[in-house]
Amino acid sequence: MWRQHQRHDSVATVIGRRAMLLAGAVVLPRSASADLPVPHGGTLAFRLIRHGTEIGRHTLTFVPKGGTLTVHIAVDALVTLLSIPIVRYSHHVTEVWQDGMLAGLTGETNKNGQHEWVNARRGPEGLVVLGSKTERYVAPEPAGSTSYWNKRLLDGPMISLEDGVLLRPKVVEEHAENIPLASGRTIPADHYNLSGAFRVDLWYDETDTWASLGLPAADGSYVYYERL
Repeated sequence: MWRQHQRHDSVATVIGRRAMLLAGAVVLPRSASADLPVPHGGTLAFRLIRHGTEIGRHTLTFVPKGGTLTVHIAVDALVTLLSIPIVRYSHHVTEVWQDGMLAGLTGETNKNGQHEWVNARRGPEGLVVLGSKTERYVAPEPAGSTSYWNKRLLDGPMISLEDGVLLRPKVVEEHAENIPLASGRTIPADHYNLSGAFRVDLWYDETDTWASLGLPAADGSYVYYERL
């Protein structure tokens, strides 16, 4: 039984560690967000699929104001076995970008009752980060996060939006391929594989908008994002 619970917690960890996203299709005016891309309509949403069944949603909302862009991220997932909940995952983050740089973030995550958190604020030292699994540190520039909404985040170190740990994944560009959307149609997308402390696959469409995410779970299943 202990191994079974451990496996289920691992599924939640995998869903969380790799599941932070967003995208960009329309560039905001320079005065609003210093050329940070945001999706048309200011929102981006995905459904999470496991074994062909929807287990949750991942949504992002973009709020530009002056030179600041605020991004609200919410992920909620539930995995059941014979109608019994075995994995509950809730993840809520707010990112603040100022003049094209990550200026701060706050995040709370609940994985089967296990609480994780992260806080970061930019000051004279740089971007100072605290988290549930890391001591205070100043993030190297240009630091990003595991939200994945901006393709340029793949170019630098990433702050985990679950626990604040600084991640430096190896990024490999794979072959472009057609991927499905929630509507049932397919679109061409560039495929990137991230590996190291975690593994995740990311796809971006022809406008460099985040199109999908996929990850292997510890129980052998595969969680896949379909853009709504």
